[in-house]
Amino acid sequence: MKIPQSRMKTFLFTIVLIINSVSFCFANNSNLKTDSSKTRTISFKLKLKSADQVAIKAAALKFNKHLAYSFTVDDGYRSTYLTAFPLFKGGKISGPTISEWKNDQGGDGTTSKGLFYSDGLGNKIPFKLGLAINGAAIGDSPVNRGHLSWAEVKEMYNAGWDVLNHGFHHATKHGTNFLTEVTENTASIQQNLGFTMSHFVVPGGESDPGYQLEYERDALANGSFSVASYVGAGPVIDVKEKINLDKMIYARTFIQSSKDTVGFKTMDRFLATFDSVAKLQNPVWYNAFTHGVGNQNLWSLSMRFPDFKYYMTAIANKYGSEGNDSVWMAPW
Repeated sequence: MKIPQSRMKTFLFTIVLIINSVSFCFANNSNLKTDSSKTRTISFKLKLKSADQVAIKAAALKFNKHLAYSFTVDDGYRSTYLTAFPLFKGGKISGPTISEWKNDQGGDGTTSKGLFYSDGLGNKIPFKLGLAINGAAIGDSPVNRGHLSWAEVKEMYNAGWDVLNHGFHHATKHGTNFLTEVTENTASIQQNLGFTMSHFVVPGGESDPGYQLEYERDALANGSFSVASYVGAGPVIDVKEKINLDKMIYARTFIQSSKDTVGFKTMDRFLATFDSVAKLQNPVWYNAFTHGVGNQNLWSLSMRFPDFKYYMTAIANKYGSEGNDSVWMAPW
């Protein structure tokens, strides 16, 4: 935009932005009942104090961040509520808690000050994760249950956490009705939480070869915009150019604790990967996941809470509001 020198240096002008936005279970809007894909027009005024040439363009990522990090905890284990949730928002982390599976899903019992990034305007936002859940496993019993309750899922959802479709029963074996798994879980979340999910995460387990292709097909044909699977885009996605999120199939980095419990060598290796992603020249979207985050490595497919705390705190200190503030903990 060129401004004639004869004009005043202070002036007003109006810009109209046409934003094609796709909403993916944005949990920070508790009034959102269904996901939508629509065109929106936003008008605003800027008051400038210079006659210099001005260029305006949309940021590649929300808050003009360099790295969008989508981290999912699969299967809806209660350790997420007992440890990760208070670690991020601030508050009392659960002490050791033995579940129905004789596994410790608790944490270290400390009080967290929270882990944050900012909106670029000085407002701190707590880290958030995505919950990939199976509706059939969510409930209030037994007392020492290993899965989340609906009340706990709702509390995290209302706090801005994402909720993703992981199949109603987490079924993968021969004879699974994949379509029913997708649609029954959608109905379950609609009935208990009041919104429609728009993203599917393929469950893992004993299965026939190529079963994930069945899940991908049925999820995309029945309301899902995208699917997390074994092969696809990512886990690092360059977002310098516009990304087509419709019918996207993507892969994630699996982060888990090792048998080595001395120090945090395994987490340091995962953090080194994170650092390499954060140093890429273009803005990027990075996807990762785990399962439980309690004191023990649940099913040997999880992160022990000390590892999880070390990993996420290191990211917050370096890339969150206490560091260079370049990360956005992005929901799908």
